[in-house]
Amino acid sequence: MPRINFIELPASDLGAARTFYSAVFGWELTDFGPSYSSTTTGNVDLGLQGDMTEAPKMPLPVVLVDDIEAAQASVADAGGTISKPVFAFPGGRRFHFLDPNGVELAIMQPG
Repeated sequence: MPRINFIELPASDLGAARTFYSAVFGWELTDFGPSYSSTTTGNVDLGLQGDMTEAPKMPLPVVLVDDIEAAQASVADAGGTISKPVFAFPGGRRFHFLDPNGVELAIMQPG
């Protein structure tokens, strides 16, 4: 069953965001390159995107699926708009889409 497994936040000051979330919640964050950091608990994790050219404008819910191509077809069939085509990242592949109200979400397939 698909489920939200990740929330990505924009972080124009990645260091400050890492320090804040670690201090407030005791979360351990792992760096994936110079502009990305995330928790890796396997539950609903938090990603901090420090590259403002790649960062979402608002919190980005990411839904975990087993078949990204089928999910992309379902989004299109239901009237969603693909806002970022499928791309690879450390941990798998994902794409972004807009729902009928213009809210952006992402779908990922681990791999």
